[in-house]
Amino acid sequence: MAVKVAVIYYSTYGTNHAIAEIAAEAARAAGAEVKVFRAAETAPADVVNGQDAWKAAAEKQSHIPVVTPADMEWADAYFFSTPTRYGQAASQMRAFIDTLGGVWFQGKLAGKAITATSSAQNAHGGQEATILGLYTTFCHWGSIIVPPGYTDASIFATGGNPYGYSHTQGQPLDDNAKAAIGHQAKRLVSIANKLTA
Repeated sequence: MAVKVAVIYYSTYGTNHAIAEIAAEAARAAGAEVKVFRAAETAPADVVNGQDAWKAAAEKQSHIPVVTPADMEWADAYFFSTPTRYGQAASQMRAFIDTLGGVWFQGKLAGKAITATSSAQNAHGGQEATILGLYTTFCHWGSIIVPPGYTDASIFATGGNPYGYSHTQGQPLDDNAKAAIGHQAKRLVSIANKLTA
């Protein structure tokens, strides 16, 4: 039976949505059953609609289901992607995480493979801190963190972040980026297969 992967993201302007779709495609290519979910928007509608780029991205993502605790129970593995906000995950992602007390308490997040990616406006805008902050949460869950490490040449081609792919705004999601994201997703599937065997 194929391992079940939930790709969970929040995206204001579309970068992390694109990362999520690249990861989902790679995980499917690795043989996983994949569902893509977005964290619910918590910003007021007038704020979102007041910025053309934010509004356009929200409309483009509106068909993607909002993630729920039940989706976390369904999955065998998780791929998270979120922008950085002051060195931490976006509040929309944290708000979702804060709904998971019930499934965490029942142990339904424990023992599942998990990895994370991020983005920021500049190369030193808190990308690594955001990923490591998520990993701290995942430790509380008892999940099995699956970082890319230095296990593929694509990691070096995109800046050498061993914790998870991190994207700098203004840079293209080019072939190197797609390779790094894809490698991270495939590595997640590989470890999840071992954990569920």
